[in-house]
Amino acid sequence: MPENTPENTRALIVHHSSLIAIKRPLRTAEEYVRGIRAGDRVVLAQAITLVESARPEHVALAQAVIRDLLAAENSRSPSLRIGITGAPGAGKSTFIETLGMRLVEQGRKVAVLAIDPSSSVSRGSILGDKTRMERLSVSDRAFVRPSPAGDSLGGVARKTRETILLVEAAGFDTVFVETVGVGQSETAVHRLTDVFVLLLLPGAGDELQGIKRGIVEMADILVVNKSDGDRIKLANQARAHYLNATHLLPPKASAWAPRVLACSSQEGTGISEVWAAVEEYQSHVSANGYFDDNRRQQAQYWLRESLEAGLHAAFYGHPKVRERLKALEQEVLSGRISPFAAAEDVLQHVTKVVFPENKSG
Repeated sequence: MPENTPENTRALIVHHSSLIAIKRPLRTAEEYVRGIRAGDRVVLAQAITLVESARPEHVALAQAVIRDLLAAENSRSPSLRIGITGAPGAGKSTFIETLGMRLVEQGRKVAVLAIDPSSSVSRGSILGDKTRMERLSVSDRAFVRPSPAGDSLGGVARKTRETILLVEAAGFDTVFVETVGVGQSETAVHRLTDVFVLLLLPGAGDELQGIKRGIVEMADILVVNKSDGDRIKLANQARAHYLNATHLLPPKASAWAPRVLACSSQEGTGISEVWAAVEEYQSHVSANGYFDDNRRQQAQYWLRESLEAGLHAAFYGHPKVRERLKALEQEVLSGRISPFAAAEDVLQHVTKVVFPENKSG
């Protein structure tokens, strides 16, 4: 591309190139693996697009790539996966860019997986996180990937876990996963990451700001953002409130006492303290064995989650299910049969078709 292309335009060109990469002739699994391990950003972007595809041939190839990467990555030190959540307007993208740039300057390689809300019309991302992280997205030591949330659980892209494996294989040692921030995706992101950071706003009326207690309980580090100008006093009050609140929470499995901090992503104040808390957390859970144990529990969770998703798709995609369900729906709508009896009928019918050896039972 021309040398005088504006930086934000370059970022968008790279992003859109990755989106259409799947239409080009597919590489072999070996070519994807070789390119990713070499840090080829184009190949990495194409591999992520491949992982996000639902086409059977793409799914099979993507799994082959991931399998080969996992087999080759056993000797590499694990990255740190950081979940970032907070209500809309809490400044998540600005916070990630400010902290990310600080880490890049320290020599780390940063990947950002920003889960955007999807347009109900185009099914594409509508926030454009790549354009909101202009400095970070053009850094040679950073990789920013916005992904449409689609219909997946709570706005978390269905393939985010696999995408994390890809960017780690490409050498990125710090991975941020940013949630939509609508109060639904936090549990899933918590089960994708090592440390969970909750961003809060100063002086937003109700101190809980509509945030569920469960989200506060999941947070390892709470950060009152936008602590600058006239909001510093309000930020300190909010910090004191949450500091008191965390003392009332049940002990965490990690045996970690949540930290409550304040920062200004715009001015860069307090960012070093936030990162120091992240490093302290990492040292703490590495020393007591929770870091590895948590990774194993997450792998088990996503195994079962993937099985449930696959069974759900296979069940409703089965022609016998569709046929039987269609026949019974009118009976349910007319009130001639209860929804529970209809469901039991469908399940028994399908069980006899799929598991004929159990007919006698």
